[in-house]
Amino acid sequence: MANHRVTKPAINKQEIERLMVLEQREALGALTAREEARLDVLREKLRETMHDQLPCPFKTGPYSVCTKRNGVCSLRLYEEDAGAVQPVVGNRGNIRALCPFRLHQDGVAFRQIGELILDDPDPLMAGEVGFLEGDGGLDMDEGEDVGRIDMIIVKNNAPVGWPMEWAAAEVQAVYFSGAEMAMEGRHVIDNHGDLVMPVGRRKPDYRSSGVKRLMPQLQTKIPALRRWGRKMAIIVDRSFYENMGAMRPIDELSNADIAWILMDFDWDPAADMYRARVGEVVCVTLESAIEGLTGGRPVSKAAFEDRIRGKILP
Repeated sequence: MANHRVTKPAINKQEIERLMVLEQREALGALTAREEARLDVLREKLRETMHDQLPCPFKTGPYSVCTKRNGVCSLRLYEEDAGAVQPVVGNRGNIRALCPFRLHQDGVAFRQIGELILDDPDPLMAGEVGFLEGDGGLDMDEGEDVGRIDMIIVKNNAPVGWPMEWAAAEVQAVYFSGAEMAMEGRHVIDNHGDLVMPVGRRKPDYRSSGVKRLMPQLQTKIPALRRWGRKMAIIVDRSFYENMGAMRPIDELSNADIAWILMDFDWDPAADMYRARVGEVVCVTLESAIEGLTGGRPVSKAAFEDRIRGKILP
């Protein structure tokens, strides 16, 4: 992983989608000569991409490769005690997901959403569905896709002809602040792969991830979902949720706008890896979620003016 260098894939997302369609048509024996030629080209592009990239073990879609330099998808807090490097004990030693696909593992979160909201433990999924269209502007065409929903969970066990039932899901990992990660890859290589303390300092940046990134998404999307009578599920790791301010949970999902899906990670010795599982579901309103994401309260006017005095240049 430390030697992994991400290069531009030979095949893009749209071509992968086209490849899947052509393979389905091939299985039905319905390909034209032109489509057969196109399928051969796309398969060669896919082989080239898979040869140059590392596969992602967590993405739920086919033909998935890692796009993170050094393959880093999570952080964890370690300490050195008597020369031994080990994870910090307790909740502060929890795994923190840096890549949203780390929370896709085995599709367990999506199945939980299907069962909870749609009464279907084996739903269908549609990724990155366009939700917002631009009104046009200086550098934007009218109707241009300007916002997507990460995943749409669709009820799969409804009777034939039944209206579509679905729920929206956003997957939010945490950004980190601090030194670049590449130096740690070099540090690992220099120490022959031994577990060593990092040379750089970094920490999860929950303010940027929550207030600056996630909150505007909810404020934009949930009002429309409310009008449509649909629910939003937000998939985060437990540490992300616990680093937000307090929210008022609601026992009944029908009275909530949001279902927080809190993911925990358990060690699986047979697979030699940590597996994601749904640890808890917390239902809240949009207003309560915004209060929690903001996660702070104003200081007194007097205290704020004291801070101003402390920063006035002489």
